[in-house]
Amino acid sequence: MLRNGAVLVEGGRIRAVGPYAALRDDHAGAAPGAGAVVEEVRGVVFPGFIDCHTHAVFGAPRLEDHERRALGEDYKTIAARGGGILQSVRDVRARSERELVDLTRARLRALLAHGTTTIEVKSGYGLDPAAELKQLRVVRELASTERAALVPTFLGAHEVPPEFRDRRADYVRLLCDDMIPTVAREQLAVACDVFCEPGVFDVAEARVILTAARRHGLAVKLHADELEGSGGAELAASLEALSADHLAGISESGIRALAASNTVAVLLPATMVFLGKRHQAPARRLVEAGAAVALATDFNPGSSPTVSLPLVMALGVSQLGLRHSEAVTAVTVNAAAALGLAADRGQLAPGFRADLVTCDVSDWREVAYWMGENLVTAVWTGGSACPLPKAPVSLGLHVEA
Repeated sequence: MLRNGAVLVEGGRIRAVGPYAALRDDHAGAAPGAGAVVEEVRGVVFPGFIDCHTHAVFGAPRLEDHERRALGEDYKTIAARGGGILQSVRDVRARSERELVDLTRARLRALLAHGTTTIEVKSGYGLDPAAELKQLRVVRELASTERAALVPTFLGAHEVPPEFRDRRADYVRLLCDDMIPTVAREQLAVACDVFCEPGVFDVAEARVILTAARRHGLAVKLHADELEGSGGAELAASLEALSADHLAGISESGIRALAASNTVAVLLPATMVFLGKRHQAPARRLVEAGAAVALATDFNPGSSPTVSLPLVMALGVSQLGLRHSEAVTAVTVNAAAALGLAADRGQLAPGFRADLVTCDVSDWREVAYWMGENLVTAVWTGGSACPLPKAPVSLGLHVEA
């Protein structure tokens, strides 16, 4: 903690950080450029938060799934009755690109209002070439207009679509021979993700898909070991993936593999809470083994409808056993590493992108303490102040004309 500190920003980058008095004296002889602004803030200044795992491009919330789980139905039963991921797939396939842009814009602004300045956004609710590309074009359009930085990830391997249910190998070939080359050629994503889990894509299938992605110049990530240890974390480490995400069912060998690698363990505690699960990813064992741990919202319509990284930080402390400092690191520098951006953002240090968040707290630990309260008072991206909504943002289907 730096008390009475200051950050000097120039050209969208941080030029210097230090005690205000020293910074003022060091730069007293340099005339400020035209339009220079001095912002005095109260509370605590953090690096902009980084949400390294979201599924923000979707249509309707899955309200029926939520109630069915409350009645004791499991994932497979819900899916068999038409719910789950495939409900969102039918929804996204039916919606226009323009409608998805409008819905996603509102959600991105809600994430920004909670201090998130860089947002990874996955596809995965299309599961055919046209709908997957539609989702990624939505991300590309919004990346050019919204203040938060967007990092697009191709997740065509989120589930096997119904039309390929009895032809799994054909869908894997479609991903490798058609969808991944098109995504790479049109520069619609920087990474490829696979849901590696029993009943979805197994380790062998995930390896084939991710090897194809690397061949086409995409970084790789995995949904790994969400419900049971099936070798996903080990695969992520062997492929030098940017991240292995979920990990509630990770094995001891998976923990050792991540600890020995540069792959970031991205944990999603809000997901397990929302699903009513009684266990979480073994954060302390991962940290103590030497793995880099990040936190993310997993913002999506079925299992984690939250836009608040501060809430996730509070869950990281109360549910995962992280220290407050580990929770802050998990949504800044480690989250940046999970996106391949650790040299560019996630720190208040010279040369880094000037993404900053202020929270009206007297103790920096409060940001991961007041559960559900949005303490963010101001956000800057690339050194420019962002307008924040004065009223709650609609996250459902109410969209302005």
